[in-house]
Amino acid sequence: MAVRNRLHRSELAVPGSNPRMLEKAPNAGADMVFLDLEDAVAPDDKAQARKNVIEALNDLDWSNCSVSVRINGLDTHYCYRDIVDVVEQAGDKLDTILIPKVGTPSDILFVSTLLEQIEAARKIKPINLHVLIETALGMANVEAIAQTCPERMEAMVFGVADYAASTQARTTNMGGANPDYYMLTHPDNEGTRERHWGDQWHFAISRMVVACRAYGLRPIDGPFGDFNDPDGYTAVSRSVAALGVEGKWAIHPSQIALANEVFTPPQPEVDRARRILVAMEEAAAEGKGAVSLDGRLIDAASIRQAEVMMAKAAQIEQSLAGRQ
Repeated sequence: MAVRNRLHRSELAVPGSNPRMLEKAPNAGADMVFLDLEDAVAPDDKAQARKNVIEALNDLDWSNCSVSVRINGLDTHYCYRDIVDVVEQAGDKLDTILIPKVGTPSDILFVSTLLEQIEAARKIKPINLHVLIETALGMANVEAIAQTCPERMEAMVFGVADYAASTQARTTNMGGANPDYYMLTHPDNEGTRERHWGDQWHFAISRMVVACRAYGLRPIDGPFGDFNDPDGYTAVSRSVAALGVEGKWAIHPSQIALANEVFTPPQPEVDRARRILVAMEEAAAEGKGAVSLDGRLIDAASIRQAEVMMAKAAQIEQSLAGRQ
């Protein structure tokens, strides 16, 4: 069965064609590292990158993070060899496989069937699946995709760059703001109108989050292209975190700490959640039907939110303790 309680606050992308980056990846501080055989690798380097990834999986210590491999797309001839070679030779080291450009449930079923056969032949434990929603077709089918292979599916990732290409959206910064996506306020007394920028990806990522939460998957946001703009990265991360996303890609090591901070519940929120649950227990012990805290009534929804918050805080604490 899929492991759905892994931390995904930060997912570091590492090109399979770069041995130096592969060596540093396990101790970079990310919750998950995905070794990339797809977009980050030139066609002439695909075969060598696959060998590099297999060697890295077998020779490096991955105990400080989860590890995944992004295979090439199902529409390429690299895909089947990525799955067969990597899983046959290093499948016992893998936590997940990341499938790019998933458009329909059949894409997942193909990979899952191939994995099932290799796992049986090699006697290795089942490997989970991440899927990238990065095409118009994938977003149109996101609910059906989310219900596919529940025994393997773990997370969905919003791939903003390819999604923009697929929908023919105009962008100025991969995963960032677009100055053309704005509304004008009504004129003030002097006739001045302010520009209020919006988030052109709000609908897409919200839809993916709902599909994930409806079917027990973890929603992850994809790349932010300008790794020299930590404020921009943090702003996007906070925005998607507010929608229910629980992690984000880091395409540069400098983005790992930013993601870990944003997707770790702030201590004041954790403290308040703890107080809500204590107040609930005290009210129950006293036979009270209503729960109040700081002069405000605490409803059932607030209690459920507090339980989710405390579970996440405990998970992070446990994970960090295991790395020490």
